[in-house]
Amino acid sequence: MKQTILVTGASSGFGLLVASKLHKDGYTVIGTSRNPEKYQTKLPFKLLALDITDDNSVESFVKQLFSRISQLDVLINNAGYLLAGLAEETPVDLGKQQFETNFWGTVKLTKELLPYFRKQKQGKIITTGSFLGLIGHPNVSYYSASKHALEGYFKSLRFELNQFNIRVSMIEPTYFKTNLGENATVSQEEISEYDTFRQKIDVYTSNAVKNAPEPGAVVDTVMKIVNEKKPRFSYPIGKGTSLFLTLQRFAYNAFEGAILKSVNKTKI
Repeated sequence: MKQTILVTGASSGFGLLVASKLHKDGYTVIGTSRNPEKYQTKLPFKLLALDITDDNSVESFVKQLFSRISQLDVLINNAGYLLAGLAEETPVDLGKQQFETNFWGTVKLTKELLPYFRKQKQGKIITTGSFLGLIGHPNVSYYSASKHALEGYFKSLRFELNQFNIRVSMIEPTYFKTNLGENATVSQEEISEYDTFRQKIDVYTSNAVKNAPEPGAVVDTVMKIVNEKKPRFSYPIGKGTSLFLTLQRFAYNAFEGAILKSVNKTKI
C-alpha cells in the first residue's frame, strides 16, 4: 500500500512541487496552508488549515488529521519563509518572528506528532532546511541561524528516534527557482555605512536567483528519501555544495574569500 504523507507549506514553493509529485505517484497526500480555501480548488490533494506559529492551531490540526487518517508514514516539514537583510539593519523582533516560524513552528508540529510515530514504531521525518543552514552568507543572518538551529535539533532527534524505527533526514537546497525570494520579508532599516555593500549583495543575490536551476533536483531528492529504507541525515542539493562544504571545513579563509570576492566584484 502507498504511504500517507503530510507536507506542510504545500500551497507554494518546494512544498507544492513535492506534494504534487507524491500525489501523482499514488501516495495519499495531505498538505497544509494557513489559508487552504485560497488554493484548494487548484490542487489535486487535500489541504488542511495550519498555522505552525499558533499552538492552538497545531494542536487542533493534529486532532483533525488523525480523525481523517489512521497512520502517518512520512512528515515533510516545509513551511517557512525567508527574512533577508543585513544583521545590524534587521530589528531583533523580525529575527524572533523568523525563528518562531522556521524553527519553533517546525519543532512544535514535529513534537505534537511524535507520540503517533512512536506508537506506530515506524515513520520518516523529512525537514526542508537550507544550504544556508550549513554555511554562513551575508544578508541572511536570521534565516541562516534558523536553519542552523533546525540542523542541531533534528541531528539530536535522529539519535533519540532510532530505537523506534523513525528515520530523520534534512534536505539542504542551494538557490533554486521558487517563490521563496518573492515571498521574503525584507528589513527596512538602513545604515548609510552599509549602502554600497547592501546594493552589491542585493544584485548578487538577485543574479543568483535569476540563474538558479529549476527545482526538480529537490523533488527528486525528497522522493529518494521517501523510498529509501534507511536514508541518511543530510542531503545538500545544488551545484557547488560539496566544494563549499569542503572549503568551509578545511580552508575557511578560502571559502570566505571566495564569497566576498564574488560580492565585491558585483556591479551596481
